[in-house]
Amino acid sequence: MTARKARLSSSARALAESFAALRAELQIPAEYPADAVAEAERVIRSGVAVDGSDEARADLEDIPFLTIDPEGSRDLDQAMHLERDGDGYVVHYAIADLAAFVVPGGALDAATRERGQTLYAPDGSTGLHPEQIAGDAASLLPEQRRRAYVWRFALGSDGRVADTRLVRAWVRSRRRWTYAEVQAELDAGTAPDGLRLLAEIGALRIELEAERGGASLRMPEEEIVEVRGQFELRARATLPAEDFNAQISLMTGMAAAELMLRAKVGILRTMPPADQEAVDEFRRRVALLDRPWRTDISYGEYLRQQDPADHATPAVMQAATALFRGAGYEAFDGAPPKQAVQSAIAAPYSHATAPLRRLVDRYVLAICEAEANGSDIPGWAREALPQLPKIMGRSGQLASRLENGCLARVEAAVLSHRIGREYVAVAVSRRGGNGTRVQIATPFVTADVAGEPELGSIVRVRVEAADIAAGTISLSLVGASPRE
Repeated sequence: MTARKARLSSSARALAESFAALRAELQIPAEYPADAVAEAERVIRSGVAVDGSDEARADLEDIPFLTIDPEGSRDLDQAMHLERDGDGYVVHYAIADLAAFVVPGGALDAATRERGQTLYAPDGSTGLHPEQIAGDAASLLPEQRRRAYVWRFALGSDGRVADTRLVRAWVRSRRRWTYAEVQAELDAGTAPDGLRLLAEIGALRIELEAERGGASLRMPEEEIVEVRGQFELRARATLPAEDFNAQISLMTGMAAAELMLRAKVGILRTMPPADQEAVDEFRRRVALLDRPWRTDISYGEYLRQQDPADHATPAVMQAATALFRGAGYEAFDGAPPKQAVQSAIAAPYSHATAPLRRLVDRYVLAICEAEANGSDIPGWAREALPQLPKIMGRSGQLASRLENGCLARVEAAVLSHRIGREYVAVAVSRRGGNGTRVQIATPFVTADVAGEPELGSIVRVRVEAADIAAGTISLSLVGASPRE
């Protein structure tokens, strides 16, 4: 073994150990509770839904659903089928029926309330549900008969929802697609009808989002890859296929919110509008970046106009995070919440499309199905509402701490064998005191450096130290160039 290979192997081991230490620090359980797994297995073996009547389910197995998910996913929450209807469209959107597997008040119910959501790390995930359910019995895997909540949306020629229906049904997906496969088919012009309609409907829904003033940061994702035994971070822009798919989910979440507001019972995902002080500060910062926000366009339209290739865009997007604060959950039973709108979406909205990975969705779907069909809301769903905001808030904070901690350790691992090297970076934000957040393009690492170069300017930084176990990086400012 060469010295280089030994060094890289040591770095990889150190990173794996740091992930394990972080999970231990955050008290993330390594195993699913045995009693909850046993209960889940008993329900699966019984073949009988613990909530709802299987005999009363609609049989929609003849609809050729498809799923679109990241490569390697097995926890498939959603399946869709899209077709033309005159000059409009019909969208069937199937969501995994987790209520059929979770005994209210049972061991599995308790375990999911304790977890709140699936937690993701580069070396694996900690599931909301045991794998027997999330990756098998409840997952909408291809060519398997599955229980689902099925939304049916009738859309006009402009993509607006004209009619919404929701039933519990039996479904059977025909094929599992990855985002990359869908995008390749769309780019080549060889996509089957369903995927072409996804692009068509998705584009219309994006136009409607802009019309109502919705916005998205659309910041590049940090993708972790292993290259010849060493870790790299690369910027990955989302594919158009991902945006189109997200619009179907957003449409469903908005429909769920409408149903619950009509029922005067439910839980919304909310975000207050940015206050005037934050808006004014954002305008000031982007003006200093020489990327002024015109007063005649919404901030959503302004963000959509930013060029990913522009070196100032990361600083613009970082500044925009001040406009996207205060997201939370609002439960209600009676009068709806005063703040019912998710301001980034610019409409009332609820989480309703990922019950395999997020606890709140199971309750939202049960309430929506009851309201859509004039039935009584299940007591287990209604009674849990007051506790859900706290559960989801706690699990969301834990997910953020795990994600940020893992990313910091990967960034340290990426730079651990590059001590002394210099890189070009962009100054994106102030960090308090005499510090600035900078973003290195390749490798795609974001870290702090002492000094206050002009935001949006291109600088050179040197890697002084990187501690994988602590997830810390030390950079020094070598020089700065005027903004181009």
